[in-house]
Order: sequence, then C-alpha cells, then structure tokens
Amino acid sequence: MPSVFVSLRTRNYRLWAGGQSVSLVGTWMQRVAEDWLVLDLAHGRGWVLGVVMALQFGPTLFLSPWAGLLADRYDKRRALMFTQTSAAMCAAALALLTLTGVVRLWHVFVLAFVFGCVTAIAGPFRQAFTIEMVGDALLPNAIGLNSMVFNAARIVGPAVAGLVIAASSTGTVFAVNAVLTAAIVLALAAMRVSELHPSPPVARARGQLRAGFRYVREHRELLLVIVAVFFVSTFGINFPLALSLLARQEFGLGADAYGLLSTVLAVGTLTGALLAAKRTGRASLRTCLVGGCAFGVASVLAGMAPWFWAVAALLVPVGLLQMAFTTSAMSIMQLSVDPEFRGRVMGIYMLAFLGGTPLGAPLLGAIADVTTPAAPLLVGGVVSAVTCVLCGGYALRRRAPQR
Repeated sequence: MPSVFVSLRTRNYRLWAGGQSVSLVGTWMQRVAEDWLVLDLAHGRGWVLGVVMALQFGPTLFLSPWAGLLADRYDKRRALMFTQTSAAMCAAALALLTLTGVVRLWHVFVLAFVFGCVTAIAGPFRQAFTIEMVGDALLPNAIGLNSMVFNAARIVGPAVAGLVIAASSTGTVFAVNAVLTAAIVLALAAMRVSELHPSPPVARARGQLRAGFRYVREHRELLLVIVAVFFVSTFGINFPLALSLLARQEFGLGADAYGLLSTVLAVGTLTGALLAAKRTGRASLRTCLVGGCAFGVASVLAGMAPWFWAVAALLVPVGLLQMAFTTSAMSIMQLSVDPEFRGRVMGIYMLAFLGGTPLGAPLLGAIADVTTPAAPLLVGGVVSAVTCVLCGGYALRRRAPQR
C-alpha cells in the first residue's frame, strides 16, 4: 500500500474513513441544498444567507471550549455517536418540513442553530479522536487523509446535490443526508475499543478551561496559529456564501453552476490534502503562514475574474492553498500540545476556525448586497493575506521557532 494511505492499515481508522466518506457526501449535499433553499425563501438576499451561516456556526463561540474540556474528560467515540445521531435527526426534520411544503425561513433558522450546537460539541471530540485511532507516528498522515475524505465528498456532494435539486427538490437532498449520516454512527459502533489509544481522562478540577487558554497563550507558536486561523476562517473561508452569490447574483446561473464551482474548489482542496498526506512530520509555522498569505492572494484574483469559467479555473489554486494552510495549522496544533491539554486546545482551535463565521458571514453578505457579489472573495482574500504577513512579521521579530 502506498505510504500516502498508510493510516488505512489501522482497522479502526479504515472504519472511520469509510463511514466519513459516505456521511460527508450527504453533509455536502445538504449544505448546497440549504443555501439554495434559503436564497429561494429570502428572494436572493445575501444577508439572510449570512444570518443562517451565523446561526449554524454561532454556537461554536460559546460551546467549543467547553466541548474541548469534555473531550479531555470523556469517551470520544461514544460522544461522536451521540452527536452524529443528533445531526441525522436535524436533517430528517428539515426534509419533512421541505417535502410537505410548510418550510419557512424561521424553521431553517432554528434547525441551523440546533445543528450548529451539535457541530460545535462534536468538533473537538472529532479532532482529538484522530490520534486515538492511529497514534502519534501516523497522525500527520491521518490528518491529510481526513482532509482527502472531506474534500472528495466536497467534490461528489455538491455535484450530486445540484442534479438532485434540478431533478427533484431540496427536500429530497435533506432526506438523503439523514440516511447517509448513519454510516459514521455504524462505523463508530463497529470499532475495536481495545485497539484505540485513548489519552488518560483528566479529572475534574477548578479552572481547567482557563488553564487551556493559558496554555495556548504561553506557547507563542500555538497562539500565532490560532490568530491566523481565526482571521483567515472568519473572512477568507466563506465559500458557501461567496460561491452561491457569484453563481446566482453575478452570473445569473442556477444551482448546477453553484454545485460546479463548489466541485472545482474541492478539486483544489483534494489535491492539497493529497500533498499533505505525504507529510511525515509536523509542519512549520513558516509553511502555515506562507500558505495562508498565498491563499489570500489567490482569492483576490478569483474575485476579480470577469468570467464564470475564469473564476472556476482560479478556484483550483484557491482550494489547494487553503488546504496547505489548514492542514499545516492542524498539524502544528495536534503535535505541539501535551496530551492532557489536547481536547481543550482543539476546542480553542475549533473556536478560532468556526467561531468567527457568525461575525464574518453576515458582514460579507451585507457588503456583497451593496457592492458586488464578489466581495466575500475580495475582502476575505485581503484580510487573509494581511493577517498572515503580520503574524509572520511578529514571529520573525520575536524570533519564534521555525523549522
């Protein structure tokens, strides 16, 4: 077996990767369908789509750090089984409302918030669970493979969703996702617990959450990664908003065009994930920040492109550079932390990665409404590039460790 797939030699990780492959296809199908449903119900108003994204990612602001603390204390496999079952129930509820024709915007708002709570809790558990399946030595490879699975689903999911919406309805997509989500629950149930590598549970004590934030603050490299991830994710990685507005508002096209743009972006991220899976050691801070800066520049170029197919072509390097940035950041965070703090640190990472979306998405949607549908790419690209340059300058000035 080629070294890029070495983690698949581990039975528990094979189950995880297989279950995720199926489940994530449904997740990406639902993302496309939900965006399209919201734009239909809101008559194309971009700021409403931003509000839905804020509701979906907002719970991360107050739940992720606590979920990270829980991940240091409790069984991660069982917690993930619970959260994925809850996610399937959210999809089933949205399917029922849509297929019966009674769905309203407030229904979508409520379910987006509930799903956001589930996702916020699951995130730190999921990230910290990877090392328990494969161990320290295989972690960089597993991070890359996780990204490959995620982005392969990102290619298949939106393309299938566009076809299903055109042939049937958004409600059908939600129903399919509810069924496909069961795959990861079954995979988790089939794992051999004796072959996992769990971190020793952290006993209850006062101030443990504050200790997690203090740990990140005292490790300058971790802190710089968190800052860069926050700004790049908040403003730069808002592709559901950016691409749906481009397809519908800028070029006057339909759901199939939005699905195509999402698929092309995923081709780039999948390529980046494949390159990341070949990594044998921890990424450097320099690699992370250079990748983030280049991602910002590529996003600006894509936002300035005057034709649909030019945007599509430029989304390939945008996706590749995004993956170079995010996988490097994840590698640094996972391999630079003491095991007893891993759950809390990953909770803080998820807070930075997703928690800014409630701020960035409505703001970028509102800017797009009064300027140009390309604003999310243009503004997000500039903020991403400037942030990474400033973090790099600070690291050099303080002589932060570089490898």
